[in-house]
Amino acid sequence: MDQYILALHSVLGLGPIRLKMILDFYPDPQKAWEGKRQDLLKLGIPKNVISELEATRKVLDPDKYLQKIKDSGIKFLTIYDEGYPKRLKEIFDPPLVFYYLGEIPRLERSIAIVGTRKVTGYGSLVTRKFAESLSASMVIVSGLAEGVDTIAHLAACEVGGKTVAVLGGGLNRIYPPSNLSLARKIASQYGAIISEFPPDAPSLPGNFPSRNRIIAGLSEAVLVTEAALDSGSLITARLGVEFGREVFAVPGPITSSQSQGTHYLIKNGAILVTDPQEILDQLGIKPLADMSILEDAIKNLSATDLQIFNLLKNESLHIDEIVRILGISSSQASAGLVKMEIKGLVKNIGAGCFISLSINFQK
Repeated sequence: MDQYILALHSVLGLGPIRLKMILDFYPDPQKAWEGKRQDLLKLGIPKNVISELEATRKVLDPDKYLQKIKDSGIKFLTIYDEGYPKRLKEIFDPPLVFYYLGEIPRLERSIAIVGTRKVTGYGSLVTRKFAESLSASMVIVSGLAEGVDTIAHLAACEVGGKTVAVLGGGLNRIYPPSNLSLARKIASQYGAIISEFPPDAPSLPGNFPSRNRIIAGLSEAVLVTEAALDSGSLITARLGVEFGREVFAVPGPITSSQSQGTHYLIKNGAILVTDPQEILDQLGIKPLADMSILEDAIKNLSATDLQIFNLLKNESLHIDEIVRILGISSSQASAGLVKMEIKGLVKNIGAGCFISLSINFQK
């Protein structure tokens, strides 16, 4: 009977609460699809939504609609399916249906990492630091948006972790388009792209608070690494509190508007964290990473390379800045960075900028 549930789910205005009311009233999904106007009115379904349902029934064949979704490679789960994530099912208004590409990883240990789209160098650094470290023990959940979300997903992939991206629109209309390749990368090997919206639904502004509840609902905890006061990530944090999740926030420069949101969260009860281990300790998770290999690599650095490494532990820098600060030649800096990149100690994040991948290590 999945075809009738999906057909109902495609009707504009039938959100999870209204759809559940109809399916509770009509235990047979086919009867729900064919529901009578007078019954739907008694349930409190608005007249315009009933009219939308009646119009959809005239043009949509549930069997063909189901086959079209399957032919596109998109999979789905309904709340009645055994594989539906247990933690998500327990929130106030879980999606009756969600669609996905890839494979949904085990979500017993999962953390939402969210924040501003207008990420600063500092925000990029701390997001990568936390996402890379936590990926060894937890699934990283985020929203595929530009900025913090993108960095969190990428960092998880780069260290071979698992990640889940929750969209604010349909899977046939990945948003933002600039992250289409990242979405494909996640779905092909590193986790799943999921959405509660029908496959062809556009990503509308009003969809994102709904998307945020799924991010919080799937996760054991929520981490905000950098956010302004008007950031949607504060909605995710608030929902996390409502769902009984631990909420963590990273402090930032007091002069940065992009850190005012995290400071607000900390003032209002979020747990201040400056190191991923603090989150693991709070959640009772033992880290899987072995620091011995890292320690050996750092011990074997030359004096100049160690200077570069220590410089990058605090922030990402352009190679020209490294040269200026340390008073070394461009060739020295370049050679050292290449060697450390091969060893997995630093990463070129583009346009000549580098960050340390080991900023937790204290020499």
